[in-house]
Amino acid sequence: MRVCSDLSSMDRFGIWVLAMVFIAQSAYGFYLPGSYPHKYKVGDPLNVKVNSLTSIETEMPFSYYSLPFCQPPDGVKDSAENLGELLMGDRIENSPYKFKMFTNESEIFMCQTEKLNADTFKLLKKRIDEMYQVNLILDNLPAIRYTEKDGYVLRWTGFPVGIKVQGVYYVFNHLKFKVLVHKYEDPNVARVMGTGDAAEMIPTMGKKDSDEPGYMVVGFEVIPCSFAHNGDTTKKLKMYDRYTSPIKCDSTSVSMSIREGQSIGFTYEVSFELSDIKWPSRWDAYLKMEGAKVHWFSILNSLMVITFLAGIVLVIFLRTVRRDLTHYEELDKEAQAQMNEELSGWKLVVGDVFRAPSNPSLLCVMVGDGVQILGMAVVTILFAALGFMSPASRGALITGMLFFYMILGIAAGYVAVRLWRTISCGNHHGWVSVAWKAACFFPGIAFSILTTLNFLLWGSHSTGAIPFSLFVILLLLWFCISVPLTLIGGYFGAKAPHIEYPVRTNQIPREIPAQKYPSWLLVFGAGTLPFGTLFIELFFIMSSIWMGRVYYVFGFLFIVLILLVVVCAEVSLVLTYMHLCVEDWKWWWKSFFASGSVAIYIFIYSINYLVFDLKSLSGPVSATLYLGYSFLMVLAIMFVTGSVGFLSSFWFVHYLFSSVKLD
Repeated sequence: MRVCSDLSSMDRFGIWVLAMVFIAQSAYGFYLPGSYPHKYKVGDPLNVKVNSLTSIETEMPFSYYSLPFCQPPDGVKDSAENLGELLMGDRIENSPYKFKMFTNESEIFMCQTEKLNADTFKLLKKRIDEMYQVNLILDNLPAIRYTEKDGYVLRWTGFPVGIKVQGVYYVFNHLKFKVLVHKYEDPNVARVMGTGDAAEMIPTMGKKDSDEPGYMVVGFEVIPCSFAHNGDTTKKLKMYDRYTSPIKCDSTSVSMSIREGQSIGFTYEVSFELSDIKWPSRWDAYLKMEGAKVHWFSILNSLMVITFLAGIVLVIFLRTVRRDLTHYEELDKEAQAQMNEELSGWKLVVGDVFRAPSNPSLLCVMVGDGVQILGMAVVTILFAALGFMSPASRGALITGMLFFYMILGIAAGYVAVRLWRTISCGNHHGWVSVAWKAACFFPGIAFSILTTLNFLLWGSHSTGAIPFSLFVILLLLWFCISVPLTLIGGYFGAKAPHIEYPVRTNQIPREIPAQKYPSWLLVFGAGTLPFGTLFIELFFIMSSIWMGRVYYVFGFLFIVLILLVVVCAEVSLVLTYMHLCVEDWKWWWKSFFASGSVAIYIFIYSINYLVFDLKSLSGPVSATLYLGYSFLMVLAIMFVTGSVGFLSSFWFVHYLFSSVKLD
């Protein structure tokens, strides 16, 4: 197949836009794409926002205001949320915490709640038992908390709702904030709008107030404390009044116990501190969590070992096949004719090797969907590695995955239909059905799983539940964008010439000799080598998803993905060659599952992670959510790895039998 070397006008436009993006990024000092600094003058208001309450004990987020916390005087308002934030369960709302830039304040009274009734008291105790965390956001930065253990400083995002000490429940009702600021550095560029909470870039060139000092927020720290307020005093105070007596914030002691029929008073204090941290580096404290050295060393070690093993497999394999072909081609015609009468191994199945497999349409659909998911993963990880889907842009990763998945429906339809026409020897009949199945097979499974899990979240009143309106949007995106694009890809696949087989297929299938061992046993065992390429990276990905840790080493993930593709191709090639050598011509599905069987080991690893790393995961709903999402993940991985293995094996078999002319 010939590849056109001339760039179309759309390709040139895309390259021009990408070049302009990189030029713009360099002008901003390599800021994270889509996020720009906001200049605050002294005394400018800073509004703190709240996100959903989260816990690694249940994995179910809940609204911040589902607990008896102080509410803003102007009412609770939702911030603008994108599709990714809604799918991740984020619910960002305004809060009553208000700061003034570079203005230290202390003993600021917030409110005194109503007396806790039986239901509220029970719910508050339950959330404390489940170790729910409060997540605050200032200028798009999550609140970070530092603790010390065994001489090591640990970083945490958010702070606990409360704590249980000797059977008594205490709530953290006084917060000590520290805001790190850096002097504003004017890049003297035109005004550029940011996204999300990151506000616009304000040009100062030629303005009268250009000499006024301005600051950027580069850090947001919080220390939670439990302080018993005087109930009689708090009754007389209004919101933002100053508490009458000094409040000593000691994180090592607790004093505000909660009881039924008792109200809770909330206060806070804030201090500002100049920092040497520059604005582009303000996320380093979140991205460089503990264990980074172990992470990098483990990934590098895994890459070296797997590369070495893959190299050995590739060398042995190429030498074996090439020696076999070279030996045959060096014989003269008379010797070849004599040898044809004494064929052995893979040469005996020449008349059956391209015989159509069982359930050919299902194989075509799975391979097409696998190519679509692989393309989505490659493009998403590449964009994330370049910084376009940074943690500063909440929900960007999920939104990008959905967008790229829908666009790559063209690839799914094209691959599925062209493979179908190849298997059916160029027959155009049935390509619409194959393209339609490719558009609905994996998305249908995913939609069914997510709907089932969503009913569980709805029943638990979790903010992780997808709203009905979002369900409608997802269905519209599926049937109005993804399905038509897949059908368009199928149309081009039907118009493209099918791949011609190099040999003829016999009318009567050859009997497969009895094997010494079950061939499927070897197929499922082949998944261990691909699993070795990603099991270390898998631990960090699982920790990011289920333990609330930030994952942002997409460069390493991209390398691991490439290495996984190479190893899957090699494993499937070796297994296919071994099956052909023992006269087993049913290689189609076995080549798919030889590399796709890695999904079995990933699912076993997921169960192991649930038992040993998520021991505190409580409740059948949480376990069901975990297993449901894990099953969806391994299903997608099986489609990807299986498609890589099958396509590489198909290319190998076609090349092998087209290199030697057998009559």
